[in-house]
Amino acid sequence: MANPLTQDVLVDPVLLTRALVDIESVSRHEKAIADHVEDVLRQAPHLRTDRLGNTVMARTDLGRDQRVALAGHVDTVPIDGNFPSMVSEDLIFGCGTSDMKSGIALALHLATTLPDPRHDVTFLFYEAEEIESQYNGLHLVSQSRPEWLRADFALLLEPTYGLIEAGCQGTLRAVIKTAGRRAHTARAWRGVNAIHAAGEVLRRLADYRPRAVTIDGCTYREGLNAVRIHGGVAGNVVPDACAVEVNLRFAPDRTEKQALEHVQEVFDGFDVEVTDSAPGALPGLRAAPAAEFITAVGARPEAKLGWTDVSRFAAMGVPALNYGPGDPMLAHAPDEHVEIGKIRDGAATLHRWLGSTQE
Repeated sequence: MANPLTQDVLVDPVLLTRALVDIESVSRHEKAIADHVEDVLRQAPHLRTDRLGNTVMARTDLGRDQRVALAGHVDTVPIDGNFPSMVSEDLIFGCGTSDMKSGIALALHLATTLPDPRHDVTFLFYEAEEIESQYNGLHLVSQSRPEWLRADFALLLEPTYGLIEAGCQGTLRAVIKTAGRRAHTARAWRGVNAIHAAGEVLRRLADYRPRAVTIDGCTYREGLNAVRIHGGVAGNVVPDACAVEVNLRFAPDRTEKQALEHVQEVFDGFDVEVTDSAPGALPGLRAAPAAEFITAVGARPEAKLGWTDVSRFAAMGVPALNYGPGDPMLAHAPDEHVEIGKIRDGAATLHRWLGSTQE
């Protein structure tokens, strides 16, 4: 199959966005897009390219004092009548346009058109971000090729609508369990209703007052919410078990251990079972390349309210920010789209940041 990522496409980030969107790459089916990306990167003489699974890495080795990483995932959520792409006025519609093929288009455009950047650059086009963490390309790289992630600063090209979103929240999911004793509902006094006992769990959630934490000028709003409830045996049985699943989104000044301790404190007296946890990432504004990038964007960073793979860089001591042309509110929507002007602005910003020569 001919590679649609031709030279005339690579030089235009708008055409490149459409070409990438038109390569179907639902999670776990990224081989075709990874093959095409690898092919064009291997043709660039200023890059050293390698691959792990369906994650492609390319890097410059120019002896610069600083190294930055640009990372973006190549997979999408399942298609929902929005493939292939289409253009309407100044919008490109299609699966992955916002999240985040317009972002990886910026990285691929930069990788192939900027042979002499002011910092050494590592480009990471990785698989399986939209599904379970065990398949995530950056996770797999961190386990077997951690040297690929080493940098002085990292930029994750997540959809931010052209703004800088700093760091990210941590996330913890836990199940709060209540116990009872079964009985026939006609003789309910002989049992103990576990669903009724969960009322206290819900009351504590209703009374909960989340923190707002400001770090380096970025305000992270925490939240603790019930997201699922399980209980009941039959229509004529007093239930003996109930489980309320909760999700804590916590500011990056808390560690995962501190987040768990907080949840245990809120639900003191109940059985708390953690099912999933991931750390947050501090804003990452103090590295010299980050300061230069903020100047290039020309807008004050905001807190990232959500979890992203910047956390994986932060865990390795690499400060990282989120920045991309897509609108995060449109991610995964059937009418997902991206503004052409945001793509062009993003490309200009990255060239302004990495293409200029330091005074």
